[in-house]
Amino acid sequence: MQKSIAVRNAQNDAIESAIGASAVLKIRSGAAPASCAAADTGTVVATMLLPADWMANSAGGVKGLQGTWQDSAADAANAGGACHWRIYASDGVTCHLQGTVSVNGGGGELQLDNLNIAAGQQVTVGSFNITASGA
Repeated sequence: MQKSIAVRNAQNDAIESAIGASAVLKIRSGAAPASCAAADTGTVVATMLLPADWMANSAGGVKGLQGTWQDSAADAANAGGACHWRIYASDGVTCHLQGTVSVNGGGGELQLDNLNIAAGQQVTVGSFNITASGA
C-alpha cells in the first residue's frame, strides 16, 4: 500500500498525540520484550523526562525528536552497551513504543554518542525518528 505524504505525516503526528505530552524515555540493557504490551526487561540505564512537545511536526513522512532528550546522570552502568529503549506515557509505566539503540550513525531507531554508559554519566539522544511506511 502506498500513502500520500499528507497521510504519512498524519499517522506520525497521531503517535505523539496518542502517547501524550511529557512522555518518558527509558534506555535499558538486554533484549527488548516481544511487544510493548509485555513486561519490561533488562536494567534501566537512563531515564529521560521528555519535553511537553517531544516530537517535531512530521514532514515528508518523517517525525524527529524536538528539544533536548537528556539524562544528566545515568541510573546504572551498562558496560555491554545500551540495548533497547521504551517510550512510556507521562506515568512512566504505560509503554507505547520500543526499539533498538545504536551509536550515532549506526542505524538504530534511537542513537546515542556512546553506548557504554557509566552510572552518573550524562546521556544524550543524538537522533530519533519515526518514518511512516507506504512511500
